[in-house]
Amino acid sequence: MSVMFLPLRLIPLPVQCVVMSTVLDLAFSREASLKEHLNGLNQKVFRIHVSDLDSIFYLGFKAGRTWVHPQYSGDIAVKITASTTGFSRMCFAHEDPDDLVFQQVLQLSGDSEAMLRFKKLLAAADLNWEDELRASFGEFFGSRVAKAAYALVKVESKLTSTSKETLQHYLNRIEAPNQQRLQTWQAGVEQIAHQNNRLKSKITRLEHRTEHLDKSQNT
Repeated sequence: MSVMFLPLRLIPLPVQCVVMSTVLDLAFSREASLKEHLNGLNQKVFRIHVSDLDSIFYLGFKAGRTWVHPQYSGDIAVKITASTTGFSRMCFAHEDPDDLVFQQVLQLSGDSEAMLRFKKLLAAADLNWEDELRASFGEFFGSRVAKAAYALVKVESKLTSTSKETLQHYLNRIEAPNQQRLQTWQAGVEQIAHQNNRLKSKITRLEHRTEHLDKSQNT
């Protein structure tokens, strides 16, 4: 499911909530076509947990508007969890949220219908967080947040690539079978199995001949 988050490290959570409320309210109010999607989420509240910062905030919908608060004591429709980098990958690197869920970068639980409605809303709004931040809070603030998000995504991508290279190097050192080796081994096993079957056939024929000779001698 699509979710959104503004990855602002080192900024107090109440300030993050104000920034998100401003951006979302402006973005959603510009397009009249989004009104139907907003109405479908009326009175729904999403709990968003940023795991690496251990911060939690709440996104709610009421009368066609959105709000973001650091505290909420009512019913929660959907719970969303990801790291700062995970949200950055979705919002700034524009990775498919469904792919991130499949990779377990995003964890979702709760009302599936609310999730689907939220996904449709964000798809219809087609938010560009970098542009929205620049427009709402100026070039300096918007560019700094965007650069931080891109840096997080780049670092994680590099770490993932390095981990894969390290794993492959280790497998090569212990001579773990690669695709070519597996194919060679499979061909060898098939050849041995074929030879074994031929040997069994010969043994069976010899047994039949011996049995026939024994019968002839007895008669």
